Amino acid sequence: MEFQVQGIDISELAAEYGTPLYVYDGDELAGRLVGLRERLCPELEIFFSLKSNPNLSICALLSGHGARAEVSSMSELLTARRAGLAPRDIIFVGPGKSRTELAACLDEGIYAIVCESFGELDVIEEMAAARAVVAPVALRINPAFSVKGSGLTMGGKPRQFGIDEERLLDADGLVLRYRHVRFMGVQVYMGTRILDEEPIVENTRRILATAEVLSDRLGFGLEMVDVGGGLGVAYFEGERDLDVDLLAARLNPVVAEFHARHPETRLVMELGRFLTAMSGTYVVRVQYVKDSRGQNFAVTDGGTNHHMAAVGVGSFVKRNFPIELLNRVDEPAVESWHVAGPLCTPNDLLGKNVALPPVRVGDLVGVRRSGAYGPTASPTLFLGHGCPAEVLVHNGQSYLVRERDRPEDLLARQHLHSLATLTTARTTR
Repeated sequence: MEFQVQGIDISELAAEYGTPLYVYDGDELAGRLVGLRERLCPELEIFFSLKSNPNLSICALLSGHGARAEVSSMSELLTARRAGLAPRDIIFVGPGKSRTELAACLDEGIYAIVCESFGELDVIEEMAAARAVVAPVALRINPAFSVKGSGLTMGGKPRQFGIDEERLLDADGLVLRYRHVRFMGVQVYMGTRILDEEPIVENTRRILATAEVLSDRLGFGLEMVDVGGGLGVAYFEGERDLDVDLLAARLNPVVAEFHARHPETRLVMELGRFLTAMSGTYVVRVQYVKDSRGQNFAVTDGGTNHHMAAVGVGSFVKRNFPIELLNRVDEPAVESWHVAGPLCTPNDLLGKNVALPPVRVGDLVGVRRSGAYGPTASPTLFLGHGCPAEVLVHNGQSYLVRERDRPEDLLARQHLHSLATLTTARTTR
């Protein structure tokens, strides 16, 4: 029996689009978002963090089911706009925004620029004044508190992200100093890969309280409060997925209480991994099998150059994502295999000591839960392999949503200068 995506055999997809490739299940994508929106307070808007999977079709599908967009680069901003998102449903975050990016935010009229330093605030003021506009700015706060339960904690430590809470509390007259900035909200992002419901609830409660304190202290209205996100996905043995019903039961009263005090405030939750991870499978084909000193190796046509997260997310110890033999999912996993990619480095292991059936050349191996932080968070140019194909299965049909890089594509942006030209340039300096 084969692994299927909406009734389509994986071998059919591999034959049509080649390997390695990413396959995304559109039903799973939409279902994650819709299921969450049905459970959480309607006042809490879901903003899709494009950094998790900036594919144009993924963004369009999620926006079609009600997601807004949180972007962090010019390319992500263009992706969100081309996917059909209105400017009022886009926020731009990131500690190192360029002037080009800030200009695009102002010219597009997006809902909020999330400002992460006093220096950035000065640049926004200057650029807005030159355009004779008022920039909508939400302050990203690096809070004094941190809450346990995150795979990567953002708050309570020295960080490049946001402005330290204590410095903002001491910034008397901040709002009055900027004539071309409208301070309209607060954003806090506490951490990632949170797999326990209670820290999410506690994070949210404390973020909302901090937003109220800063709003009162600095004298600006709360048009928006962004409580971050960080909802996790279980990848590894011993982890469990979030209980969304339990999360909603504990989180909704906190949100409702704040909404009752601030009925005009737009409440935002940023989600990336939680929306996209479960939908994706990274599919590679076995090129060779070998035994090396008693260890089985399946050498495949794709590796960590496409899926760097498989090296181990937030861990110094290699832990495996869920890995299956996709073309024979019903066979018992009775052998231990290292699943290796084609790269010239011993670190190119998608999985170590993976329980699989006996592996044969031509088999299809799948790394499940791979819809987030795949090719775009990986060294895809290593050894010149380039990006894999990406396929979305939607309403029972498969669609190529990103073409595979060819060698010609990788060379197209390089320029060859002759040795004679280079030698002449050096001798004439």
